[in-house]
Amino acid sequence: MGDNELGAFLRARRESITPVAVGLPDGPRRRTPGLRRAELATLAGVSVEYLTRLEQGRDRRPSPEILAALGDALRLSGEERVHLHRLVKASSGGVCQEGGRPVREVRPTVRALLDRLEPAPAVVVDRVGELLAWTAGFERLAGPVGLLEGSAPVLSRFVFTDARALSAFPEWERVADERAAEVRAAASLGDVHARRLADELTAVAGARFRGRFEASAALPSRTGVERWSHPEAGELALAYESMELADSDEQRLVVYLAADEATAAALDSLARALGACPR
Repeated sequence: MGDNELGAFLRARRESITPVAVGLPDGPRRRTPGLRRAELATLAGVSVEYLTRLEQGRDRRPSPEILAALGDALRLSGEERVHLHRLVKASSGGVCQEGGRPVREVRPTVRALLDRLEPAPAVVVDRVGELLAWTAGFERLAGPVGLLEGSAPVLSRFVFTDARALSAFPEWERVADERAAEVRAAASLGDVHARRLADELTAVAGARFRGRFEASAALPSRTGVERWSHPEAGELALAYESMELADSDEQRLVVYLAADEATAAALDSLARALGACPR
């Protein structure tokens, strides 16, 4: 990770958007992934020279109007727009999340919400992927693969340092990309704990982590389908939704749902075998 997180984020988002998605022709002779700088500049109403300065880190103080125009042109989500503004603050000398460990306390109302979500697998995580609280349904899912071992389990630490993760996640490469992006997103804002975690994972996992960390300037996905291989329930396809909790030091609630009938039946069978009553 370099010192130009704002430029890296803009470039990563530009390269991830297809011309067709913004109404431009997708010609056969394109050598640039996603949008060209000239195309994004036109969509945002800025000059190519100015966009180049932003991406190269030679200008780190775009106005709120420029950020809004870039957000519209890049089709940024609400979370990505907030992240963009925070990157500007961090790159221009502002203070962003420089404290120590994120708050680990989970509010009683959030714990009550987890109880209401049973028997669905659901978990509360902090901004670097540390697991703070979870349902019994999540424990049935994650416990047997080894994810919940230790006093403070962390998703990225399990994925990159525990050999069992390769068996637990059949699409390990994609999961690893997402977890590295999660750590990078926090570290890019000056989060000291995230940077320490990145140093730890670099030391233990080496290039498997560092290469992904350096390349993952965009935010991780907050919704999608994750495939798990459970030692008792077999192959599972789990759709997940991730929701940020209010006033909670950037804690998120992640809920997993069966993405197909086979997975629904397997989760119900697992719940019955362990004495739970699926709803």
